[in-house]
Amino acid sequence: VQLVESGGGLVQPGGSLRLSCVASGFTFSSYAMSWYRQAPGKERELVAGISDVGGITNYADSIKGRVTISRENAKNTVYLQMNSLNPEDTAVYLCNARRVILTNTADYWGQGTQVTVSS
Repeated sequence: VQLVESGGGLVQPGGSLRLSCVASGFTFSSYAMSWYRQAPGKERELVAGISDVGGITNYADSIKGRVTISRENAKNTVYLQMNSLNPEDTAVYLCNARRVILTNTADYWGQGTQVTVSS
């Protein structure tokens, strides 16, 4: 199982980035996908999530309206479009795949991609 994030980097305040996460080794279309972020010294927090077929999305209140999560099941890829970035968005952004069947949870994580917002 692999989740490989890309698209991070250094961006100026007010800028945009599009993160991608390519999955392999499991049935991507059966998993809900999420983006989390973790800043130095802070707990990991959910940024956005999308259901397995993409019909349901959810966003953290702190970033709602500035990000859009989407997925292409044919490409085993989930995206995070981020706009109007500010320095508080600086963090490692991690991709997560999760499937819950009754009491069994399958949970996979990528290594993360660094997003730095600075002038």
